Amino acid sequence: MHDPHRVIQHDWIDAISNIDDASIDLIYVDPPFNTGKTQSAIAGEYDDAWATTEEWLGWFRSRLERTLPKLKPTASLLIHTDWRTTHHVRLLLDELLGEDRFVNHLIWKYGLGGSSPRRFARKHDDILFYCIDPDTYHFEAPMVPATSNRMKGQVKKATDVLDIPTLNNMASERVGYPTQKPLALLQLLIGACCPPGGTVLDPCCGSGTTLVAAKNLNRHAIGFDQNPDACEITMDRLKKTPAPHDA
Repeated sequence: MHDPHRVIQHDWIDAISNIDDASIDLIYVDPPFNTGKTQSAIAGEYDDAWATTEEWLGWFRSRLERTLPKLKPTASLLIHTDWRTTHHVRLLLDELLGEDRFVNHLIWKYGLGGSSPRRFARKHDDILFYCIDPDTYHFEAPMVPATSNRMKGQVKKATDVLDIPTLNNMASERVGYPTQKPLALLQLLIGACCPPGGTVLDPCCGSGTTLVAAKNLNRHAIGFDQNPDACEITMDRLKKTPAPHDA
C-alpha cells in the first residue's frame, strides 16, 4: 500500500474489490441505521431509508459477505448499530462467522437526544465486536479514568459500557456532516482492536472520523463513501491531521 490513508469514492459493494484479500486488521462500520429518513446537516446528507428491515439486512449482508475475505485471520469486526437492527445483525454475524466469534456487545452511552413520555429515553448505541479467530485476534484493553473514591486519580480497564459524550453543536471537531461520531470513541476502539501499524477499513466512512483516529494512532486506514461531500470532508480532515511523529 503506497498511501497509508486512502479514501475511495464508491459504494462499499463496489469499492471492496480494490482491497487485497487477507489485508485488513480491523473493520469498523457505522452503516445507515434505516431510520426511515434522510440524514442531513450543513455539510452534507445521505438517504437512510429502506422499505423493510429485511431489505436493509439484505443490503448489509451482501456487502459484509464480500468483505470477510479481505480480513486477516487475526482481524476483528466492530459493527455500530442501534435498537432498530442490533439483534438482526448479531444473528447475521453468528451465521456468517460462528457464535464462538462473538467477543463483546459494547454499549456507547451518551447524553444528548430527546426523550418520550411513552418509553425510557434512548441514550445509547450498540457496537458488536466479533473476531475471525478467537485464539489470535488482537486486543489491548483500553484504560480509562477510574471514578471511585478508592481509585481517585488512577486508571482502570474499560468495561463494555463506553461512557463517551457525543458531539454537541459547539464541539471544535464537528464538521457539519450528519451522524458524526466523536474522535474519542474511535480512538478507544482502534487502539484496543487494531495492532500498531495495522490497517483499519471503514466502508461507510462519512466525515472520516475513523481515518483521522487511525492516523492519530499510527495505523493505516481505508475509507469508502459514495457521497462526494463525505469524501471531500474526509480528505480535508486527513490533510489537517499531522502524523504522530510530526505532532
